[in-house]
Amino acid sequence: MKLRISLLLALSVMLAACSSSPDDEALDSRVLNDADALYQRAQSNIASGNFSTAQEILQQHATRYPFGPYAHQVQMDRIYVYYKLGNIDKALAEIDRFMQLNPNHPNLDYVMYMRGLVNHRADSNTIQDLVGIDRSDRDPSKAEEAFNDFARLLQQFPDSKYAADAKQRMVAIKSRLAKYELAVARYYLKREAWLAAANRAKYVLENYANVAATEDALAIMMQSYDELGLTEMRDNARATLQANFPGSDYL
Repeated sequence: MKLRISLLLALSVMLAACSSSPDDEALDSRVLNDADALYQRAQSNIASGNFSTAQEILQQHATRYPFGPYAHQVQMDRIYVYYKLGNIDKALAEIDRFMQLNPNHPNLDYVMYMRGLVNHRADSNTIQDLVGIDRSDRDPSKAEEAFNDFARLLQQFPDSKYAADAKQRMVAIKSRLAKYELAVARYYLKREAWLAAANRAKYVLENYANVAATEDALAIMMQSYDELGLTEMRDNARATLQANFPGSDYL
């Protein structure tokens, strides 16, 4: 009796599953075969923050409708989703492909802006930033790429709606690059490579003006020139420090 009841229960479950499957498959089939519906499904997942699912749907859309009216928008959405997922390599590959194939696209400024964002994100480490770990001595190549990306955007599209944010990010990147140069300069100071330290500090003044690191750069130049016996250059650095940072502890 127990065996018979178990078999009946199992059969009822199978019948229920079979009765629901055609509808589910029909729904999926309708969405997959409707470019509008498939795109809206992707947008819904993006809006909900389901970026992995959105990326899968966008991939299906790109495969099924590579030349449809949504083709360019799907590419741009994939760039954004890759960025949100932190997939730097795929985002950059998608961006470069878009820019190569669509050099006159009306949303090219957005794609260029996203290239800067992607490289900027590649340079950051949220966890270490949150706990205050100083990472100024790490490789700045991605920060430099981001800076150049934003610079190209401003040069090519000075009136872009992304221009203001790009300018603000460039200021932050300049500070980051200046800190890297200072980290290298301090490395040379510890090894008493005075000329190399002075040159690195001088590079900060020449290329990253109006950042907080300027005060430290002038102090390094003062110390390095003093150790080298270059009193005139030391005094010039001190005078510049006095004029720009009259309350500096280095004085």
